[in-house]
Amino acid sequence: MIRFEHVHKAFGDKVVLDGLSLEVPEGQTTVLLGYSGSGKSVTIKHVVGLLTPDAGAVTVDDQVVHELDWEGLTELRSRIGYVFQFAALFDSMTVGDNLRLGLVRRALEPGEIQERVEQSLRLVGLSDTEDRYPAELSGGMRKRVGVARAIALRPRYILYDEPTTGLDPVTSAVIDQLMIRVREELGTTAIVVTHDMRSAYTVGDRIAMLYEGRIRQVGTVQEIQETDDPVVRQFIEGRPSLEDPRDAAALSGGSA
Repeated sequence: MIRFEHVHKAFGDKVVLDGLSLEVPEGQTTVLLGYSGSGKSVTIKHVVGLLTPDAGAVTVDDQVVHELDWEGLTELRSRIGYVFQFAALFDSMTVGDNLRLGLVRRALEPGEIQERVEQSLRLVGLSDTEDRYPAELSGGMRKRVGVARAIALRPRYILYDEPTTGLDPVTSAVIDQLMIRVREELGTTAIVVTHDMRSAYTVGDRIAMLYEGRIRQVGTVQEIQETDDPVVRQFIEGRPSLEDPRDAAALSGGSA
């Protein structure tokens, strides 16, 4: 299980996380929602030790991430797949070599490496791309390669950072179904960072809303859809906030 316990994180004077607490149940997909700049990506970077909390702790399988030495952190990362927002593929390497890179570092036998590459590309529907370069692929295909690279490591956990950002609705739906398939076939536990409500409702077992550095509400899809919390409801319905009457007057053409 992944657990965030009263996590605080600031960059200079900007407080991003202000006592965030959240549990990610085994075998489920937890969607982390929030406005742009609310700290969603910052949150999941703590899981793999890319960031260290100023206070509080993130634990994975009862290990406190920021207390691990380099060897322990390396072992932890071997259990976690990370799908970056823009895929983060190496443009000078073929798709197959992008997938092989992490497997070679694990000192696996060449035959096993090739088998994992082929299986992973087949799972994401890209069996014919092994010898192609990222620049030859569409944005959606590159995202699927990013997923394939993550699952080739056979992780226990997968972190998806804005997996549908910049994609058209049809391609986004393909990525959603891919995330569901990965969970069903590999039994992974996942955190999906997004502000795409359609995607959140499709892939999430649980949804957590991050607001002002803390979890505002967490619940099932139905519980979130039926929420009475005004902040959560405003976000999921996509309604703008016009708290300053001068803003409302300006938009209507009147005067305050």
